[in-house]
Amino acid sequence: MKTSFPKDRIKIVLVENIHPAGVAMLREEGYQVETLAGAPDQARLLKLASDAHLLGIRSKTDLTAEVLDASKRLLGVGCFCIGTNQVDLGRACELGIPVFNSPFSNTRSVAELTLAEVIALSRRVVPQTINMHKGVWDKSAAGAHEVRGRTLGLVGYGHIGSQVSVLAEALGMRVLFFDIVPKLALGNARQVKDLATLLKESDFVSLHVPATEQTRHLLGASQLKRMKPGSFVINNARGSVVDVSALAEAIRSGHLGGAALDVFPHEPASRDEAFESELKGLDNVILTPHVGGSTEEAQAAIAEDVASKFIKFVNVGTTTGAVNVPEVELPEQESSRDADRPRRHRILHFHRNVPGVLSKLHGVVARLGANIWAEYLRTNEQVGYVVLDVDPLEGTALLDELKAMPETIRVRALY
Repeated sequence: MKTSFPKDRIKIVLVENIHPAGVAMLREEGYQVETLAGAPDQARLLKLASDAHLLGIRSKTDLTAEVLDASKRLLGVGCFCIGTNQVDLGRACELGIPVFNSPFSNTRSVAELTLAEVIALSRRVVPQTINMHKGVWDKSAAGAHEVRGRTLGLVGYGHIGSQVSVLAEALGMRVLFFDIVPKLALGNARQVKDLATLLKESDFVSLHVPATEQTRHLLGASQLKRMKPGSFVINNARGSVVDVSALAEAIRSGHLGGAALDVFPHEPASRDEAFESELKGLDNVILTPHVGGSTEEAQAAIAEDVASKFIKFVNVGTTTGAVNVPEVELPEQESSRDADRPRRHRILHFHRNVPGVLSKLHGVVARLGANIWAEYLRTNEQVGYVVLDVDPLEGTALLDELKAMPETIRVRALY
């Protein structure tokens, strides 16, 4: 599809080793695509972002207000992962920069890892493996248990938590969950009224919550003390939700039987940086390098999902799937049946959500004698996003006047 700004001049920068499936989709559209294997430091990120129209990141790259303010060309951001807490979403919204993510594509991969860890902890697979590598043959059932009949407590019952619930029940486990809002339980899972109840009754506690001020150290020393003796903690969510020092002490003291963690408060930016944690070397502790969603299937699905959102935004103006700006689903314009009539213009307009903006915008259109064929509008508390399909006009008068409106954040002629 042809756009007013040539596709081969649209530059997309993808960092942190985005899966080739997404890269191929974007290149097939005709965009320039630059890729980077690791997470760039702040200085390099500023340089990369300042030259990009679209920027794709994963979990280790922080897009601060400083980076966003310096990125004058930036039209959109793609988080090729579930979380978006690494982006200053408020500032991106104020600048009219949609932020897209892929909230569902790695759900199954994280759920499967969680269940694998439940079984591995219960059967003490890691200590047995370590002993075997040392040449120690210790064929003992001591401390090893089936998971059938045990209770799994899920903190957070969203896309991943509910998938874990279904898989756990298939293994014969009893499932409890705690969530801050009422949720429809799947199968025989039961929602409990508070976290304390879940901690008291569960043999395994698995966390599936976002990183917020409310979830910081959700499992701290006092919460860990409420857990059943010999129980286990699994954290495949965000590193900040568990007090790692308190968890290490609970394991060293023998109160907990072990833990599995895939996320940490501080994670190395690359394999060249050493990983440090108080949990290293502790008995029956599984440590993995943030690979919960890192399967070939999940990474390909994520890359294709976010890439498709980029393509629809650039080519059509659609913001569906954005987490920080109003979502507007737009049709692609059909070619005119009259070969002699030029295609209608599509104008994309982000503006501050204050009274009178639409009146001003319509006044500009009327004054220039443009005919509006279609109009699409959605707002949130901060910004509005209006898309106009209008009859062709000569010159740039419409764009110039819309840019001059004090409420305008950014305006773009798609074609």
